[in-house]
Parts: sequence; C-alpha cells; structure tokens
Amino acid sequence: MATSNTSAWALMVVVGIMILFVGSSQVSADCEADVRDLVAKCRSFVLKPGPNVPPSEECCAVAKEADIPCVCSIVTPPIELIISMEKVVYVARTCGVDVPPGLQCGSYVVPDSA
Repeated sequence: MATSNTSAWALMVVVGIMILFVGSSQVSADCEADVRDLVAKCRSFVLKPGPNVPPSEECCAVAKEADIPCVCSIVTPPIELIISMEKVVYVARTCGVDVPPGLQCGSYVVPDSA
C-alpha cells in the first residue's frame, strides 16, 4: 500500500511540473486540458511498474481527443522516471490513436510497432 501511495504522490508531483510547463506560451491551453484528462483517466495504465494492461473505455475516450504531439512535447526526464513511454504508445495505439513512428515523446522515439 505504501508503494501505491508513493507512486500516486510522485505522479501528482509530475502532473504539477507538467502543468507548469503547459502554462508557458509554447504550449496551447488545449494541451493543458489534455494532460489533466490523461492523468485523471489513464495514469494507472502508463506507470512504469507492471505489465501492459488494456486501457479502460474512459482512458481511450480521453486519448482519442488528446493532442498527442503537444502532450509529448512537454515530457521531461523526471516524467519519464515515473511514466513508461512504451506503455503510453501501447495505450494510445490500443485505443486506436494514430501514433506515427518517429514521433518523439520526451527522449523516447516511437518505433514502427510498439
């Protein structure tokens, strides 16, 4: 249980950091909403520990509406310590979101098939 609380706390710190970056003029307000919605509905599917788990319908609904390149543009090394970018691509593609090969999400470059 302590690990779960620690992961939740760490994720909230990351979200705070992401929102600070989203607040900059370089990232649209729509992207800020996408980040909040993705964290709220998809976080359990993209945390580093554990296997790939098919996302919920709620997560997929948010993922389908998100501006993925915008969200990817604000991924930083601290975020990558908590969030598995491979799982992010898995979730997006499982939801039917087009994630093009070569898209850079933080330091992760999306392969042909993930």
